[in-house]
Amino acid sequence: MMRLSIVVLFAICVPAAAEPVTKPIKLFNGKDLTNFYTYLGKPYQSKEDKEAKKEVKPFGKNNDPLKVFTVVDGAIRVSGEVFGCFTTEKEYENYHLLVEFKWGTKTFKPREKRAMDSGILLHCVGEDGAAGGVWMESIECQMIEGGTGDFILVGGKGKPKMTASVEKRGNQWYFNRAMGEPREFTGGRINWWGRDPEWKDEQGFRGKNDVEKKAGEWNRLECICDGDKITNVLNGTVVNIGAKSSHTKGKILFQSEGAEVFFRRIDLLPLKK
Repeated sequence: MMRLSIVVLFAICVPAAAEPVTKPIKLFNGKDLTNFYTYLGKPYQSKEDKEAKKEVKPFGKNNDPLKVFTVVDGAIRVSGEVFGCFTTEKEYENYHLLVEFKWGTKTFKPREKRAMDSGILLHCVGEDGAAGGVWMESIECQMIEGGTGDFILVGGKGKPKMTASVEKRGNQWYFNRAMGEPREFTGGRINWWGRDPEWKDEQGFRGKNDVEKKAGEWNRLECICDGDKITNVLNGTVVNIGAKSSHTKGKILFQSEGAEVFFRRIDLLPLKK
């Protein structure tokens, strides 16, 4: 009996292996959040609440009293009212993620009137909320007006690493496929090649090189995760490439970060051989 108990306990403690993508997987079925769970941090606190030291707790896992995540007309609507995410139940590796999204019109504090903001966190590992009380340790494909396709290395218990071919403009690093020099990053942001150096954190911002469509129009965002390489493609244009990633498998997380955003397609496709 003791030996059986030890075997059962070991089976419970060992995490499930990442699922290889050998055929198309429709993560979003067009009807509900099957294949995902939700996680929400603390609701926004006013200055007065903070000064009064009013206790506010995170909503946590699968607790969404404000209906931040709903399905409307065949699309997942993320209101953005509370920072949080919907995340795949399973882990995946070696896949071609294809997402169709569009921005809504609503924004919420603390990002009210700022650029519409969200993101897709790839190769998520560790605990929910380990990063900033909301996210997971991961490598993010940023979604923000003017900056969709940037990489952000999201630290949790550990620190993700990635190498990219970049050039420095001012105090920031930009992906440059042809003329850049390889550089290893252990944190921070790797801007997509055409991000406007005069970018402003304001709603509706568009730079001269932007390939993202204006708010209200559907965009096609692809993240091709092939071993330790990640390629971000926005509306058919390669905008960023990272290699020698420390993280190569994990869950996939979609953010709620102060802006209304809709997802009508979330598919995983096998890599082309």
